[in-house]
Amino acid sequence: MNVLFLCTGNSCRSILGEATFNHLAPPGWKALSAGSRPTGQVHPRSLALLAREGISTEGCHSKSWDELPITPDIVITVCASAAGETCPAYLGPVLRTHWGVDDPAHATGSDAEIDAAFLHAYRRLRARIEAFLALPLAELQNDRTHLKVELDRIGTLLP
Repeated sequence: MNVLFLCTGNSCRSILGEATFNHLAPPGWKALSAGSRPTGQVHPRSLALLAREGISTEGCHSKSWDELPITPDIVITVCASAAGETCPAYLGPVLRTHWGVDDPAHATGSDAEIDAAFLHAYRRLRARIEAFLALPLAELQNDRTHLKVELDRIGTLLP
């Protein structure tokens, strides 16, 4: 199963989701990330945070959803709708869910405050990914309705 983490810029949250999912996922599950309007570069703080967490960033780069090598089975949008941020609508026959996370790229303040925003985004995504991977995945692959319900529920979890 292929999971796409999707946001607008594909520089922070979707990259954090892709790398973390691939770090934790069982065999047969793979994540990708993309943006509807990619920035063209991964935010250096995202890369630094993943390195500190011992998560590989090999292959992570900011890219358009038009460049995906495969069609995803599941699309997880990670933009923060509550903050007035518009999430891209992925067009395709896939299961969609929304896991809103504030964009740490827009954080202001001291270096410590900005780093804290990145860590908060990472922890929220990681908690949701861990909840996703704790589901009976083999069973849910054949029950898309139940999988959608579970993914939507996970999107409301706060660490």
